[in-house]
This record gives sequence, structure tokens and C-alpha cells, in this order.
Amino acid sequence: MAKKTIRDIELKDKKVLMRVDFNVPIQNGKISDDNRIRAALPTIEYAIEKGGKLILFSHLGRIKTEEDKAKNSLAVVATRLEELLGKKVTFIPETRGEKLEAAINNLKSGEVLMFENTRFEDLEGKKESKNDPELGKYWASLGDVFVNDAFGTAHRAHASNVGISENIEEAVAGFLLEKEINFIGGALENPERPFVAILGGAKVSDKIEVINNLLKIADKVLIGGGMAFTFYKAMGYEIGKSLLEEDKVDLAKQLLKEANGKIVLGSDVVTAKEFNKDAQPFVRKVTEIPSDELGMDIGPESVKEFAEIIKDAKTVVWNGPMGVFEFESFANGTKQVALELTKIKDHATTIIGGGDSAAAVIEFGLEDGFSHISTGGGASLEYLEGKELPGIKAVKDK
Repeated sequence: MAKKTIRDIELKDKKVLMRVDFNVPIQNGKISDDNRIRAALPTIEYAIEKGGKLILFSHLGRIKTEEDKAKNSLAVVATRLEELLGKKVTFIPETRGEKLEAAINNLKSGEVLMFENTRFEDLEGKKESKNDPELGKYWASLGDVFVNDAFGTAHRAHASNVGISENIEEAVAGFLLEKEINFIGGALENPERPFVAILGGAKVSDKIEVINNLLKIADKVLIGGGMAFTFYKAMGYEIGKSLLEEDKVDLAKQLLKEANGKIVLGSDVVTAKEFNKDAQPFVRKVTEIPSDELGMDIGPESVKEFAEIIKDAKTVVWNGPMGVFEFESFANGTKQVALELTKIKDHATTIIGGGDSAAAVIEFGLEDGFSHISTGGGASLEYLEGKELPGIKAVKDK
């Protein structure tokens, strides 16, 4: 997918509107994880270096009440960005109006301004989230060129991505968005083979479209996590108190049939009597799960079976943990799969599709062992489903 990027346009002395994804977790007024800010730094630094007048904006949280506004100002983010950049960031606590316009018009080349949370516009009629035409047009009028570097919202048609793109001549991708297009888009469009997909997480229903799409493309689809138990039930096994989507059992049967051997489920699981971090773990064959136990993780044999397939892969996309990795006793499956993937980094493209699997890898301190960790949960999921994402579609083609 050949999209124009920030490298393709002139930035010197231009007012550069840049949509970033600074939707970071904030606890007691402090940022607890600044990864998303750091991920945008290469694009920001490039725009500064090329002499652009940089205007940054992002959403933060959901805004339904005045109380939400008080909790979700980007002021704290601007302060952190200033520290990371080692350069002054002017923060304007407005989303429109004379104060914002004057500050933008006073910007000099290489200077940085950030304006307030785009979703403050949602308080009256969801103007940002519903891509209000007037708002997109107004924001576009504030700049000369638009750089979208927010993959996390690429699956949404909002005023701050699609709305601006429709009302400005140059709408291009930043380095982060480009990376997501190249890695995830590249894996889906033209993967080096064998191509292995690893899917986990709680529910089959969350991943139906992903499974359907990946079965057309991948050579093997490894399934773990809570969603595996609906498949085990479809295979006729008793699953005790494990997570089950009763209404998806027939679908699981159909998928197994259509997969023609592509879907791989492990042969053992780690169970417990109750869903509790202190619960005693038991290793059980999937054919021998007691009626009073529930599955919490893939077992050691399953890890070996998955590792055998992973070691020869040339492309791997992983979305969703293999178990309840938040509980130490049930984190091993997810951790071992992550470790197996780090072993093949030199000869394979390994992609973590955002969300909980990305959180797990970062928690294990293994993030440097992968080709790419996506910054978007919902966006990467929809990308893996084969959907065209509005935020990417709105970027101009080369």
C-alpha cells in the first residue's frame, strides 16, 4: 500500500498539523506509561528538524461530562513531551477559537504547540467522534499540511483524522503510521512463508473475522487463551468450568472443518479450581479436564507443539495472550510463546498486534525481541480482519 509520508512533502515554514495518539494512562495526575508519546518522537523530531511549525493534537479518554474534561486534559502530556523532546512545547487549553489561532499564527519554524484534547468537542453532539464536517474543515484551516501518525484511531472516521484529510491538500502518514502499514499491511498482503498466526484472548466472538481472514492467508493458526475452550467443546471434549461461548460452538466446528488442519490447538492446559491469582495450578490433558476446574493457560506440551511450528516461520502475527498472564502462576504459556518468537527474530518478521499481547510482552521485558509491536489495539484487530481503515484510507496515495 503506497501511501504518501512526511518525507514526501515540504515542511519548512509550513504550519504542520499532526494527529498523534497520546491516549496514555494517567493515575493521580501522573502518566503511568509514556510509550505512546515516545513512539511519536521520531516523526515530531523530523518535522522540527525540517523547519515545520508543529501543531500537535490528540484525544485522551472518553468525554461525556464536565468531570471527564477535568480528568482528561492534555496539559500533563504536553509537560512530559517537553521533557522527552528537551524543547519547549506551548500548550493551548482550547480546541478552537481566537487564542488558539493567534498562538498558531505566532509560531516560528521549529517550534511546537499542542492544543487540547480533541474529544472535548464531543461534549456537545459528539462533533469529533462523528466527524462533524464543520469541525474537520475548521481544524484543517489551521494548517498548511496534515500528518497522521495516530494508528490507534485509524479504525475510526473522526474529525481529527478523516475530517482534516478531506479538507487539506496534503494529508500524509507519519513514521509510526507508515510502520504499521508496512508491517501489518505487509504481513497480510505479501507475507514471507511459512506465515503463522497466533491468536489468544478470551472470546471467539471477538476474533471471528480475524480467524476468517487469517485462514485465507496464514499457513497455520495457533489458538490459545480462553477462546480455545469453545473449540475444545466443538471437538467433543469436556471443559469443566472453563470459559465457553455456547452460541459459538457450531461456528467453531465449522471453522475447524474449513481450516482443513490449519488451526492448531494445544494438547494440554493449566487449570485451577477457581479464577484467583493464588489458586493452585494443575496441568491437564485437554481430554481430561475435571468438571470442577477451569482452564487458565496453555500447558507445557502445548508450548512445545507451538514452538515446533514457530521455529520454522518466516512471518508471525500474534494477537491475544495464551492465558491469564496477569496472574504469575498462569503467565508461563504467554511468556514461553513470547520467548520462542524472540528466538526467530533474526530470520523472521515477528509482529505483536497490540492490545493485551503487547502489554504482556512489555511486562516480561521482551519488547526488543520483536520486529514490530503495534500501538493500536482495536485498529490492529480490524486491520487483521482485512478491513480498510478510514484513517489510513484518508492518507493520500503516492
